[in-house]
Amino acid sequence: MPVTPTTTDDGTQPPTTTTASPDTGQTAAVARPVHRSGRWIDHWDPEDPTFWRDGGRKVANRNLWISIFAEFLGFAVWALWSIVVPQLGAAGFVLTVDQQFWLIAVPSLVGATLRIPYTLAVPLFGGRNWTIVSALLLLLPTVTLAIVVQNPDTSFGVLLLVAALAGVGGGNFASSMANISFFYPEKEKGKALGLNAAGGNLGTAAVQLAVPLVIVVGAGIALERAGLMMIPFIILAAFLAWRYMDNLTSAKADLRSFAAATRNKHTWIISFLYIGTFGSFIGYSGAFPTLLKNQFPEMTLSIAFLGALVGSVSRPLGGIVADKVGGARVTIASFAVMAVGAFGAIQALGTGSFGLFFASFLLLFVATGVGNGATYRMIPAVFVHSAAASALDGDLASDPAAVDQARARARKAAAGCIGIAGAVGAFGGFLIPRGFAVSNDLAGSLVPALWVFIGVYAVMALVTWAVYQRRGSAMAAATI
Repeated sequence: MPVTPTTTDDGTQPPTTTTASPDTGQTAAVARPVHRSGRWIDHWDPEDPTFWRDGGRKVANRNLWISIFAEFLGFAVWALWSIVVPQLGAAGFVLTVDQQFWLIAVPSLVGATLRIPYTLAVPLFGGRNWTIVSALLLLLPTVTLAIVVQNPDTSFGVLLLVAALAGVGGGNFASSMANISFFYPEKEKGKALGLNAAGGNLGTAAVQLAVPLVIVVGAGIALERAGLMMIPFIILAAFLAWRYMDNLTSAKADLRSFAAATRNKHTWIISFLYIGTFGSFIGYSGAFPTLLKNQFPEMTLSIAFLGALVGSVSRPLGGIVADKVGGARVTIASFAVMAVGAFGAIQALGTGSFGLFFASFLLLFVATGVGNGATYRMIPAVFVHSAAASALDGDLASDPAAVDQARARARKAAAGCIGIAGAVGAFGGFLIPRGFAVSNDLAGSLVPALWVFIGVYAVMALVTWAVYQRRGSAMAAATI
């Protein structure tokens, strides 16, 4: 019988013990996760049912829940300036509308740029180690925010620099998703990544709910509390990661999957579509509190969080519906509903109706969430189907092994596409606030920007239909 490793004084376990089988004389390894110094696990095989049952699932779930908490804080910090900016006037700052939207947009620009290097950091440093580092990096934007907002004479340049630091929170999503993907077997990976993504997205809603309440406790506006309130949670996340998370030696960077993805046209088509879904979610989440403050100053900002909330919780719904009817169909419907929401907002601005404005934006947020889930669901389906079609076109149908190899390469390319699309899509969080700023400067109204967004959604819906749904197209026969 195999000898179960004992735990050493430092909380780790010695290497896997092997023993000889009395029947065969062969050695058998212990089928369970085994730690060494630094909480590294050298043997990790979640596809082995025995390994998964005898400790693998427990270890993976422990890492997942801590990762969700750390990513939740990352999104919260990433969105911090979205709810701080509309409060700056009450704290004595004098900013133009254009400057306000710059402070909202720049964290998304930095966060999008950091997503691919953050993804590659997990194999380089270890998932646990990078979670500790990425959590502690959140102290930079929170501490500096708490300092600069106390002085209304702080220059706009300094405010912009501090807002840019919040972009590190946007990178956390990429590294968290990459890390968790290594822990789970293929059949459970979708659920785990869905929980991780949804839990992170909720950080945007949570910070937009908490900040307006925290800063008004007592007399006056204590805007520095927006940053200070995050510090204990950040330290807690870093501690939990240090104490309970694990590094996987088997987590290796597959640069070839990124290279293969960049050469595939579908990577860039889906990235374009993801700007419209995830980019709209981040962009509207960032801009919504300021839009409410500027357009309806009599309304309380404490309701702004509802937009990010409904957008977050509707994301899993998009994936579920897409599994039944196809991601392309749901994505097209999402763009149509987003156009309806934007048109409703235009009508509301014309009539001054807060109720219609608020309802239209909630509809927009729901559609972005559903679109996020549906577009992500399209990625593996698109790549696997295109690989199978290429194999058949190459007269490889009689060689099942060649078809299987083509599908395996497609799955790796799909993983690269997910990373690239996540980074490209996040740039929408920069484009939407800047679109509102330019529209306000040129026309004194948000209406032109909303019309442009409607036009873009129409183009994105048309592209989705033409590539993945149009009768006669290469993808039309599959449920993409």
